[in-house]
Amino acid sequence: MSPFSGSAPSTEEWRHLRLTLDAGVATVTLNRPEKLNALTFGAYADLRDLLAELSRARAVRALVLGGEGRGFCSGGDVEEIIGATLAMDTGDLLDFNRMTGQVVRALRECPFPVVAAVHGVAAGAGAVLALAADFRVADPTARFAFLFTRVGLSGGDMGAAYLLPRVVGLGHATRLLMLGEPVGAAEAERIGLISVVAEEGGAGPAAAALARRLAEGPALAHSRTKALLTAELDMPLSAAVELDAATQALLMNSADYAEFHAAFTARRPPQWRGR
Repeated sequence: MSPFSGSAPSTEEWRHLRLTLDAGVATVTLNRPEKLNALTFGAYADLRDLLAELSRARAVRALVLGGEGRGFCSGGDVEEIIGATLAMDTGDLLDFNRMTGQVVRALRECPFPVVAAVHGVAAGAGAVLALAADFRVADPTARFAFLFTRVGLSGGDMGAAYLLPRVVGLGHATRLLMLGEPVGAAEAERIGLISVVAEEGGAGPAAAALARRLAEGPALAHSRTKALLTAELDMPLSAAVELDAATQALLMNSADYAEFHAAFTARRPPQWRGR
């Protein structure tokens, strides 16, 4: 995403989530614990806009996405979203569904790694937000449930039918999206849905530690690796290796690549600049 911005200032306060910034790590916390962090129209819009702003901030090198209280995110708010959508016409419904998809695209396309810290329930849209992260750090209380068919909708919501088979395989994805049954932490780890298992109550600290490790590393290399992982999902091998070659040629001109050689020669840790 382009680092250039127009006349609009950066947002000082977000109504539907909490943001902290520390040493290159942005921590975004869904903050409706009384509703298990159920998403509203405003929460989706805030996530979309926040990710765009952070993507233009070169100081951000990693992001942690978590939920306040007893769970990660219980999905779309039944009263505030499902009730309201019953009164919408097709045009408004399309606008809403496109907005939710824009959040997932923003998570996949932002130029830094995203670490989801999952405890308790991650259901519906909450499960997809975790799925769209680059890493899912979960404690033993985590439960994932892609509930869309259970409310009479397609299981392929917000890009789930694209992302989930690529994470857990077509067979597991078909079961999870078609049946909508919850999957506990042990099974989620077995099928590859969880990247790191933390001790109970430790998903947040473990995710923060991973994000710090990423933020202290070669940010430019991380950014390009993430971009290639997404771009090459649907490419033939010939196009993928050509894109790899062009990317490596550019990175071999970077300050970080030269810094690695200088640090190796001087037998010191590299000082990554992200450039």
